[in-house]
Amino acid sequence: MVESENVASALEGFEDALTRPTNLVVGELESFFAELQKWQRAQNLVSRETLGNFWNRHVRDSLQLLPHLSGLGKNMIDAGSGGGFPALPVAIAQKGSDRRFVLIESNRRKVSFLRAMIRRFELNAIVIDKRIEAVDPDLIGTVDVITSRATASLSDLLDWTTRLRNPDSVALLHKGREFREEVANALKVWQFDVLEIPSVTDPESAILKLSRIRSKDA
Repeated sequence: MVESENVASALEGFEDALTRPTNLVVGELESFFAELQKWQRAQNLVSRETLGNFWNRHVRDSLQLLPHLSGLGKNMIDAGSGGGFPALPVAIAQKGSDRRFVLIESNRRKVSFLRAMIRRFELNAIVIDKRIEAVDPDLIGTVDVITSRATASLSDLLDWTTRLRNPDSVALLHKGREFREEVANALKVWQFDVLEIPSVTDPESAILKLSRIRSKDA
Protein backbone atom coordinates (compact mmCIF):
# COMPACT_ATOMS: atom_id res chain seq x y z
CA MET A 1 0.00 0.00 0.00
CA VAL A 2 1.55 3.30 -1.06
CA GLU A 3 0.31 5.21 1.98
CA SER A 4 1.94 2.70 4.36
CA GLU A 5 5.22 2.97 2.49
CA ASN A 6 5.08 6.74 2.78
CA VAL A 7 4.31 6.59 6.50
CA ALA A 8 7.19 4.17 6.97
CA SER A 9 9.54 6.59 5.24
CA ALA A 10 8.27 9.41 7.46
CA LEU A 11 9.17 7.32 10.53
CA GLU A 12 12.54 6.16 9.23
CA GLY A 13 15.27 6.79 11.79
CA PHE A 14 12.84 7.65 14.58
CA GLU A 15 11.67 4.14 15.49
CA ASP A 16 13.59 4.06 18.78
CA ALA A 17 11.63 7.08 20.01
CA LEU A 18 8.23 5.42 19.48
CA THR A 19 6.38 4.23 22.57
CA ARG A 20 4.40 1.54 20.74
CA PRO A 21 5.00 -0.97 17.92
CA THR A 22 5.63 0.76 14.61
CA ASN A 23 2.61 -0.80 12.90
CA LEU A 24 0.26 0.75 15.47
CA VAL A 25 1.78 4.19 14.99
CA VAL A 26 1.61 3.79 11.20
CA GLY A 27 -2.08 2.87 11.39
CA GLU A 28 -2.97 5.87 13.53
CA LEU A 29 -0.99 8.28 11.37
CA GLU A 30 -2.83 6.97 8.30
CA SER A 31 -6.13 7.44 10.11
CA PHE A 32 -5.06 10.94 11.10
CA PHE A 33 -4.35 11.80 7.46
CA ALA A 34 -7.75 10.45 6.43
CA GLU A 35 -9.45 12.61 9.07
CA LEU A 36 -7.46 15.67 8.05
CA GLN A 37 -8.49 15.21 4.42
CA LYS A 38 -12.17 15.12 5.44
CA TRP A 39 -11.85 18.31 7.48
CA GLN A 40 -9.72 19.94 4.79
CA ARG A 41 -12.74 20.05 2.48
CA ALA A 42 -14.39 22.60 4.75
CA GLN A 43 -11.37 24.52 6.02
CA ASN A 44 -7.75 25.10 5.16
CA LEU A 45 -5.87 23.09 7.79
CA VAL A 46 -2.71 22.84 5.68
CA SER A 47 -1.75 24.35 2.37
CA ARG A 48 -3.53 22.40 -0.34
CA GLU A 49 -0.35 22.38 -2.41
CA THR A 50 1.40 20.30 0.28
CA LEU A 51 -1.17 17.48 0.58
CA GLY A 52 0.59 15.50 -2.14
CA ASN A 53 3.75 15.53 -0.05
CA PHE A 54 1.97 15.19 3.28
CA TRP A 55 4.15 12.52 4.87
CA ASN A 56 7.43 14.31 4.34
CA ARG A 57 6.28 17.93 4.46
CA HIS A 58 4.13 17.63 7.56
CA VAL A 59 4.60 14.30 9.35
CA ARG A 60 8.33 13.66 9.00
CA ASP A 61 8.95 17.36 9.51
CA SER A 62 7.09 17.08 12.83
CA LEU A 63 8.57 13.76 13.93
CA GLN A 64 12.14 14.97 13.54
CA LEU A 65 11.68 16.48 17.02
CA LEU A 66 11.51 13.01 18.59
CA PRO A 67 15.25 12.36 19.06
CA HIS A 68 15.69 15.78 20.65
CA LEU A 69 13.00 15.26 23.31
CA SER A 70 15.03 12.64 25.13
CA GLY A 71 16.03 13.88 28.56
CA LEU A 72 13.65 16.84 28.46
CA GLY A 73 10.63 17.24 30.72
CA LYS A 74 7.19 15.81 30.00
CA ASN A 75 5.05 18.96 29.79
CA MET A 76 5.02 20.44 26.28
CA ILE A 77 3.20 23.41 24.79
CA ASP A 78 2.75 23.90 21.06
CA ALA A 79 2.39 27.59 20.27
CA GLY A 80 0.12 28.29 17.31
CA SER A 81 -0.81 24.68 16.55
CA GLY A 82 -2.78 25.37 13.37
CA GLY A 83 -3.58 22.00 11.79
CA GLY A 84 -1.76 20.20 14.59
CA PHE A 85 1.87 20.24 13.52
CA PRO A 86 4.19 19.28 15.07
CA ALA A 87 2.15 18.40 18.17
CA LEU A 88 -0.32 15.78 16.89
CA PRO A 89 2.15 13.51 15.03
CA VAL A 90 4.51 13.66 18.01
CA ALA A 91 1.66 12.92 20.44
CA ILE A 92 0.58 9.93 18.32
CA ALA A 93 4.18 8.68 18.11
CA GLN A 94 4.61 8.91 21.89
CA LYS A 95 1.10 7.86 22.90
CA GLY A 96 1.13 5.95 26.17
CA SER A 97 4.10 7.86 27.57
CA ASP A 98 3.80 10.41 30.36
CA ARG A 99 4.36 13.26 27.92
CA ARG A 100 1.54 15.85 28.04
CA PHE A 101 0.73 18.28 25.25
CA VAL A 102 -0.96 21.67 25.45
CA LEU A 103 -1.93 22.98 22.01
CA ILE A 104 -2.51 26.73 21.77
CA GLU A 105 -4.62 27.90 18.83
CA SER A 106 -7.00 30.85 18.46
CA ASN A 107 -8.75 29.87 15.21
CA ARG A 108 -12.03 28.30 16.34
CA ARG A 109 -12.40 25.96 13.36
CA LYS A 110 -8.89 24.64 13.82
CA VAL A 111 -9.56 24.29 17.55
CA SER A 112 -12.54 22.07 16.73
CA PHE A 113 -10.33 19.87 14.52
CA LEU A 114 -7.59 19.62 17.14
CA ARG A 115 -10.04 18.63 19.87
CA ALA A 116 -11.68 16.07 17.59
CA MET A 117 -8.29 14.48 16.85
CA ILE A 118 -7.36 14.38 20.52
CA ARG A 119 -10.61 12.54 21.27
CA ARG A 120 -10.32 10.29 18.21
CA PHE A 121 -6.83 9.08 19.11
CA GLU A 122 -7.16 9.36 22.91
CA LEU A 123 -4.12 11.59 23.23
CA ASN A 124 -2.75 13.06 26.44
CA ALA A 125 -3.41 16.58 25.23
CA ILE A 126 -5.64 19.61 25.62
CA VAL A 127 -6.34 22.65 23.46
CA ILE A 128 -6.45 26.22 24.73
CA ASP A 129 -8.43 28.42 22.32
CA LYS A 130 -6.64 31.73 22.90
CA ARG A 131 -3.88 33.77 21.38
CA ILE A 132 -0.51 32.69 22.76
CA GLU A 133 0.15 35.92 24.63
CA ALA A 134 -3.31 35.79 26.27
CA VAL A 135 -2.96 32.32 27.79
CA ASP A 136 -3.18 32.14 31.58
CA PRO A 137 -0.01 30.37 32.83
CA ASP A 138 -2.06 28.76 35.61
CA LEU A 139 -3.92 26.75 32.95
CA ILE A 140 -0.67 25.14 31.85
CA GLY A 141 1.57 24.68 34.85
CA THR A 142 5.29 24.07 34.47
CA VAL A 143 6.42 24.26 30.86
CA ASP A 144 9.32 21.97 30.02
CA VAL A 145 9.31 22.20 26.21
CA ILE A 146 7.92 24.76 23.77
CA THR A 147 7.38 23.85 20.13
CA SER A 148 6.17 25.96 17.24
CA ARG A 149 6.10 25.56 13.47
CA ALA A 150 5.47 28.33 10.92
CA THR A 151 3.78 30.56 13.49
CA ALA A 152 5.79 33.75 13.93
CA SER A 153 9.28 35.21 14.03
CA LEU A 154 11.62 34.02 16.77
CA SER A 155 11.48 37.43 18.45
CA ASP A 156 7.68 37.38 18.54
CA LEU A 157 7.55 33.81 19.83
CA LEU A 158 9.92 34.61 22.69
CA ASP A 159 7.87 37.69 23.52
CA TRP A 160 4.51 35.91 23.37
CA THR A 161 5.66 32.96 25.51
CA THR A 162 7.40 35.04 28.18
CA ARG A 163 4.79 34.42 30.88
CA LEU A 164 4.59 30.72 30.07
CA ARG A 165 8.29 29.92 30.35
CA ASN A 166 10.41 29.21 33.39
CA PRO A 167 14.24 29.35 33.62
CA ASP A 168 14.51 25.66 32.68
CA SER A 169 12.15 25.72 29.69
CA VAL A 170 13.63 24.56 26.39
CA ALA A 171 12.28 25.60 22.97
CA LEU A 172 12.42 23.35 19.89
CA LEU A 173 11.35 25.56 17.01
CA HIS A 174 10.95 24.79 13.32
CA LYS A 175 12.54 27.63 11.39
CA GLY A 176 12.89 28.31 7.68
CA ARG A 177 15.73 29.49 5.52
CA GLU A 178 16.08 32.85 7.28
CA PHE A 179 16.66 31.25 10.68
CA ARG A 180 20.10 32.81 11.22
CA GLU A 181 18.69 36.27 10.58
CA GLU A 182 15.87 35.54 13.05
CA VAL A 183 18.40 34.47 15.68
CA ALA A 184 20.44 37.64 15.15
CA ASN A 185 17.36 39.83 15.51
CA ALA A 186 16.18 38.00 18.63
CA LEU A 187 19.60 38.36 20.28
CA LYS A 188 19.13 42.13 20.26
CA VAL A 189 16.52 41.73 23.00
CA TRP A 190 17.01 38.21 24.37
CA GLN A 191 19.82 36.09 25.71
CA PHE A 192 19.80 32.34 25.09
CA ASP A 193 21.93 29.36 24.22
CA VAL A 194 21.09 28.07 20.75
CA LEU A 195 21.83 24.85 18.92
CA GLU A 196 21.12 24.82 15.18
CA ILE A 197 19.90 21.34 14.20
CA PRO A 198 19.76 20.80 10.42
CA SER A 199 16.26 19.93 9.22
CA VAL A 200 15.83 16.42 7.81
CA THR A 201 13.21 17.67 5.35
CA ASP A 202 14.81 20.89 4.07
CA PRO A 203 18.61 21.32 4.02
CA GLU A 204 18.24 25.10 4.22
CA SER A 205 15.99 25.03 7.30
CA ALA A 206 16.66 24.09 10.91
CA ILE A 207 15.27 23.16 14.27
CA LEU A 208 16.45 25.73 16.78
CA LYS A 209 16.98 24.36 20.28
CA LEU A 210 16.96 27.27 22.72
CA SER A 211 17.77 27.05 26.41
CA ARG A 212 18.60 29.49 29.22
CA ILE A 213 16.20 31.98 27.63
CA ARG A 214 16.08 35.34 29.39
CA SER A 215 15.52 38.98 28.58
CA LYS A 216 18.55 41.24 28.37
CA ASP A 217 16.65 43.63 30.66
CA ALA A 218 16.29 41.00 33.38
